[in-house]
Amino acid sequence: MRLRALVAAAALAALLVPAGLQAQTTGPATGSLVIVGGNMQDPAIVERFLALAGGKDAPIVVIPTADGATSYDAFWPGLRQFKEAGATRLTILHTADRAEADSEAFVQPITEARGVWFGGGRQWRLADSYLNTRTHRELEALLARGGVIGGSSAGATIQGSYLARGDTKNNTIMMGDHEVGLGFVKNVAIDQHLLRRNRQFDLIEIIEAHPDLLGIGIDENTAIIVRGNSFEVMGAGYVAIYDHGAMLDSGGRFYFLSPGQRFNLETREATQPVETDRPIGRVVKKDWR
Repeated sequence: MRLRALVAAAALAALLVPAGLQAQTTGPATGSLVIVGGNMQDPAIVERFLALAGGKDAPIVVIPTADGATSYDAFWPGLRQFKEAGATRLTILHTADRAEADSEAFVQPITEARGVWFGGGRQWRLADSYLNTRTHRELEALLARGGVIGGSSAGATIQGSYLARGDTKNNTIMMGDHEVGLGFVKNVAIDQHLLRRNRQFDLIEIIEAHPDLLGIGIDENTAIIVRGNSFEVMGAGYVAIYDHGAMLDSGGRFYFLSPGQRFNLETREATQPVETDRPIGRVVKKDWR
């Protein structure tokens, strides 16, 4: 446990930006991310993930570690949606042992995969097992060769650089004993189950403490598809944006994007696609202070 604490402390120090410097909010340079706010019901989201991986016959690794069980087999319910969507090459990969996660044998399926999916549960379990291990590096290599990483609920939050709700005591503490995610999206904190669990005000705490971070809150059965430095919203619900340098003209500290709308991570601007992108209404560049 002491080793894990030291690793997390070093990673958090690297995550936080010294005063006066502007952090860069970016997505992966290559590859794609599918980030789902939990309770994924829309088959189109799974189909989009498989398409980005190269189709139904693409090799897919599913990591259920956040769920907290000791072992998983081919009958684990988390595979059902992928099987129903026609995926033919599914591999479950799980460990709670960092030494195993750091081994060549463990990561072999990832080196051959075109897509990796993180299931739901508690995101700190994913950090404990995989943060700054060989597994973590192979996940980044998968993106570098054009693959896709997806996840729902805890599997969404772990993809940000700041780990919201990462406390081991409960999932209501926003800034807990685990604060570093896998960082596939840089300078971002991701929350999930947003409106269904009345969490829409919770990310404000993190953004007030770390104003350079961008907060992204995703409702259930809703996803953001990240490619490069932009994402689009798909699914049934809404995505909330928490940007310390922008607010609604009424003073609101977050605003919502609906399916089909887009967001540029680099410029932090939301657009409504028509014939050409145009800004959405009511959002003004104004600091919260």
